Amino acid sequence: MQSPSTTPQFSELELDAWRGFLRTHATLVHELDEELTARHGLPLSSYDVLVQLDAAPDGMLRMSHLADAVLLSRSGLSRLVTRLEKQGLLERLECENDARGAFAAITDAGREKLAEARATHRAGVRERFLGKLGERELRQVARVWSRLLDPR
Repeated sequence: MQSPSTTPQFSELELDAWRGFLRTHATLVHELDEELTARHGLPLSSYDVLVQLDAAPDGMLRMSHLADAVLLSRSGLSRLVTRLEKQGLLERLECENDARGAFAAITDAGREKLAEARATHRAGVRERFLGKLGERELRQVARVWSRLLDPR
């Protein structure tokens, strides 16, 4: 790794690309979060938790796996799960073979809330992101994301 004094500055193009990514991500997440919260009382982070649980086998995941899937710290997820549990959207289950382990499982009420919010979320993503790109651009963006996330 280079020292800070020898690290080259970003070019204008690099700055435009980086800042554009950051602004776009922040704006889209903020707008989608506000829309889901206003229409369904379900912030984007809660929606994401319900999506992950709904897609999981038997509608449940270990808390550690859920935290990784939704990109939250374990303590942040624990607080969010507590809120969703109080709303009746999921339940926390203890692991029978591991006293330290716990699962989160989506409830029927959680599935109903998710179904209501899903159409709003999909329309919002389409309006703000997908609908602004042509098929060729979407393929390029998808390839870029894959390349950026490739650990090699």
